[in-house]
Amino acid sequence: MFSKLFKVRSNTAIKGSDRRKLRADVSAAYPSLTTENLSDLMPSKEELNIVKVYAHKGESVTVYVHNRNPIVFELEKNLYPTVYTLWSFPDLLPAFTTWPLVLEKLSGGADLMLPGVVVPSCGIPKVQQGTLCAITLVGNRAPMAIGVATMSTAEMLASGMRGKGFSILHTYRDQLWAFGDKSAPPVIEPREYDVAQDEEEQVIQNSLPENQDLETDLEDLALTEEKGATAEEVEGGIDAQDEMEDTVVSQKTPQEAMDSLLNQCFFHALKHKVKKSDLPLLTSSFLRNFLLPCCPEGQQVDIKKSSYKKMSKFLQTMQQRKILQVKELSKGVDSIVEIDWKHPDIRTFVPPAPLMTSEDMNGGGELPFQPPEISSLYSISAKMMPLFQDTGHRKGDLLTQSDVRSIIITYVKTNELVHPNNRNFVMINPILCDCLLEKSEQNNILALKWDDLLSRCLERMQHSYQVLFPGQSPIIRKGNIEPVEINVLQRGSNKKVTVIKNLELYGLDPSSFANILQQRVQASATCSVPPGSKDRVQVQIQGNQVSQVGKLLLEDFKMSRKYVTGLDLAVKPGKRK
Repeated sequence: MFSKLFKVRSNTAIKGSDRRKLRADVSAAYPSLTTENLSDLMPSKEELNIVKVYAHKGESVTVYVHNRNPIVFELEKNLYPTVYTLWSFPDLLPAFTTWPLVLEKLSGGADLMLPGVVVPSCGIPKVQQGTLCAITLVGNRAPMAIGVATMSTAEMLASGMRGKGFSILHTYRDQLWAFGDKSAPPVIEPREYDVAQDEEEQVIQNSLPENQDLETDLEDLALTEEKGATAEEVEGGIDAQDEMEDTVVSQKTPQEAMDSLLNQCFFHALKHKVKKSDLPLLTSSFLRNFLLPCCPEGQQVDIKKSSYKKMSKFLQTMQQRKILQVKELSKGVDSIVEIDWKHPDIRTFVPPAPLMTSEDMNGGGELPFQPPEISSLYSISAKMMPLFQDTGHRKGDLLTQSDVRSIIITYVKTNELVHPNNRNFVMINPILCDCLLEKSEQNNILALKWDDLLSRCLERMQHSYQVLFPGQSPIIRKGNIEPVEINVLQRGSNKKVTVIKNLELYGLDPSSFANILQQRVQASATCSVPPGSKDRVQVQIQGNQVSQVGKLLLEDFKMSRKYVTGLDLAVKPGKRK
C-alpha cells in the first residue's frame, strides 16, 4: 500500500478527546496492550498528530504520528500498528517468518506467497482468514511487515504451502516507514525453539553437496506460485541480506543516534546560522530558530531521547568544553552570551548535505527546484488592430512588451510622426487618435510623450501572462498572475494563524510546502480548500510565521519578491535592552 509516495492532505495536532478515543479504540483492537503500554505509545503530555494521506492507488488513510514516527494508521475504520510500534511490542500480532531476499520484494509492493514462509519444527501460528499478522525475518523476531492472512492456517497446510498467504499492507523501508525517522529495526533474539530450528537448518545446509547451487536451495522461496526466483533475484537477495546484516552490526542505539544528531545540528547551527549580532541569544530561541531547522529532512531532534534529556544540560556540557558561554541574564531565563567560533570542534565541522532538496517539493526529481519564468503578454484587441495590421498580426495575437514597443516605434517612424521641434513627442494621427485617446481628449491632445504613448497602448490591450516551468510547455492564461498571498488571521482565544495561498501557480506543492514549514517552525500546519475555490489549496500554520514563509519562498525557492504579498505582516524584532 505504501510502496510508492503518498500525498499528505492535512497534518494537525490531535485534541484531548480524540486522543482518549484513539486510546480506547487501540485498546479494543489490541487487548494485550496494557494501560502502561498505551501510555508509552501515546503519552498524554506529548504532541500527537493526525495526518490524513492519499495512497498512490487513491486509498484515504489516517496516520497517527508521535515524535515524527507513525505509530498507528487507520484504513476503512480498522486500526493497524506500524513497524515502529511493533518494534516496541513485537508479540502484539501472530508472527510468520520469511527470508531477507523476500522482504526486498515485499517492500516493492508484492504480497507474501506461502512458499516464502519459513515453517519451523513447532509449526506456524494458528490464524483465521482475515487475521492481521506480523512478518519477521530468520534470526530476528522484530516485525518487518504486516499483512492480512488470505486463508486460515489449516488451509495453508492443506494447500501444501502454495498460493498467496498474506496481503501486505505496510513494510520496513516503504514510504510510511520513510515518513518517520527512518530508524533501523532492533535485533530481538528468537525464542529457544526458533534457535533450535536454525541449528537444525544449519546441519541440513552443511550436509548438502559442495557444488550444489544456492539457487536450488532457495527455489521454494519464490514470491509467485508458478515460478521460482531467478538467479539474479537470488543474488540480489543475498546482497540485500549482507547489507542488512552490516546495518544491524553497525547500528547505534537510539540514544547514541539521537546524541549524534543533536551534536550535528548544534555545530551546523553555530557554524552556518548564528551570527555575532544575534548574541545574546535566548536558549529557547536558539533551539527553535537555529538548531531545529538544521535537522536533516526525514529526521527530528528529540532531546528527551538523548542522553542529555534537557537542553540546559546539553548546553552545560558544551560550556564545559568551552565552546560557548551561557548566563542567566534575567531570572529563570538563560541566554547564550558568547561563542568561540575558533574552537576546533566548530572549525573542523563539515555540514551534511543541504537541508532543502528537490525531493521536498517535486517528490524525488533529480534537479533542484527552479522557479518558473513568468512573462507578461498582451493580446491585440479589435480597437487596437489598426496599429498592428501592417505588421501581419491579427486580432488575438499575443505579444511581449518589447514586441509591442518595437512595433509602435516602427509605426511612428514609418508614418513620420516624430514631432519636428521636440523629438520626445509623437504627433497624433487619426489612427492613434481612435486607438489611444478618449473621446474627451480627441480635440485637445495633438501630441503625446513616448512613454505616455507606449503605456496607453499597453493599457488598451488585453493582458495575459505566460508561466514557463523548466522542461515543460508554457502555460498561458488571461489576466494578471496572482501573487503568493500571505495573510495573518485572528482565530479564537486571541490566537493567530498564517495563511498562504496561490502556491500552485508557481509550481509549489501546498502539502510538501506545509510539511517543510511545519518542520522548520515546529508548529501545526494544515492544507484546505479556500472558500469559493475548487482547484486551489491554501496552507495554514499556527502563529505569525510570515518571516519564515518569506525566507522559504525568497531564499530557498528563489522566487521574485514582486510575486509575494504580505511580507510586511511579519513580526517586527523587538529592541534589545
